[in-house]
Amino acid sequence: MKRKIPLALFGLFAAGGTAYAQGLYFIGSDTDEPLPLKWVVGASLIYDDNVNAGFAAPGVGEEDSFAFNPYVGLSFVTITPQTTWDVYARLGTIYYFDAPQGVDDFNSQSRAGINLTHRFSERLRFSSQNFISYEMEPDYSYGYASSRVNGEYFFWQSDNSIGYRWTERVATYTGLRLSGTEYDSSVPNNDRFTWELYNQFRYQFSPQTVLTLDYRYGQTSGNGLASDSTNQYLLIGAEHRFSPNTIGIVRAGAQFRDVDGGENTNSPYLEAAFNWQATEALRIRSYARYGIEDYDTVQSFPTGSVEFDDRRTLRFGVSGEYVFNPMVSMFGGLDYIPTSYQGGRVVQVTGAPPPSAADADEDIINAYIGVSYRFNNFLTASASYNFTDSSSDFPNRDYDRNRISLGVSAEF
Repeated sequence: MKRKIPLALFGLFAAGGTAYAQGLYFIGSDTDEPLPLKWVVGASLIYDDNVNAGFAAPGVGEEDSFAFNPYVGLSFVTITPQTTWDVYARLGTIYYFDAPQGVDDFNSQSRAGINLTHRFSERLRFSSQNFISYEMEPDYSYGYASSRVNGEYFFWQSDNSIGYRWTERVATYTGLRLSGTEYDSSVPNNDRFTWELYNQFRYQFSPQTVLTLDYRYGQTSGNGLASDSTNQYLLIGAEHRFSPNTIGIVRAGAQFRDVDGGENTNSPYLEAAFNWQATEALRIRSYARYGIEDYDTVQSFPTGSVEFDDRRTLRFGVSGEYVFNPMVSMFGGLDYIPTSYQGGRVVQVTGAPPPSAADADEDIINAYIGVSYRFNNFLTASASYNFTDSSSDFPNRDYDRNRISLGVSAEF
């Protein structure tokens, strides 16, 4: 037993140190049971009272529309003593029956992921986690979306690492993370490509606790008016299993950022995630992250564009699910994203007077609640309500948005 406990924790928390492709909620665990191939087919009818929120032209008011969201998905997990495959995909689209000017009738809502863990031996393992999405509506919990944009975006990430347990208490994870975002021509200056090398030292402090020390070095390339940048992180942290069903991770330290042709800055950095299975019926998950982000750094104004070298963002989220009985369950969640834009530089002048490079703030609150009803092992119905509020110092980015969704899905 003395040997198995450190090895189990080594595998359990290793993914949590690197797996951002799963989203900020993701903590990571070794899947211990295979899942057969499962298909899901479903559709939702959505009412959106502010379809053009966040990118309406000046003087254009809120416009509402009904939408239809069909989708098909699959998932399966295969396990051998050496290798675990976890594959999932969901392909869908949103069709607005009465799309306002500037919004396409059809927009993709598609995601897919492939996760692989291969154990060469008790000491050595390889982990690969890969995710792609092509969609319009932002999912704030994935850590790259903030304000809405007019158009679909393509996001991808591949995180590959080698883990080695040197002794019963000491292990390392070394890896390379690649990620990118691409927008259509209506959203300039927002494409990014990032590569990041990282190394994590892990010390088994107790059967339930692992202490960590992380160093990360990454470079981001921007397009258009966006500058290239380099980010380094030095973090200390802990990963603790409070109970078999309750796990927490926290890492904190410093971020050192250099911007080509711009301002070099340092910032505190924090990331945390917590999964709590309070009872058999109640499950709660939460995340937090604070640091300087590379996305959405260039803001356009009528007389030019400004790039902000220091875009500090806090991302906080909590979600939960309560199962009343085998047929009825309730779910809900909240995302809060305050952003401070600092270090502005005028990078393009198209009129007079030139745009102001003053600091600016933006806060986004996104909350949702819903209920699902399982008729049988095959058919499930759901209803949900989503509220989004954006308060911004930038023009045309203040809005409230309400969405109501009624859906049905079938599993087989």
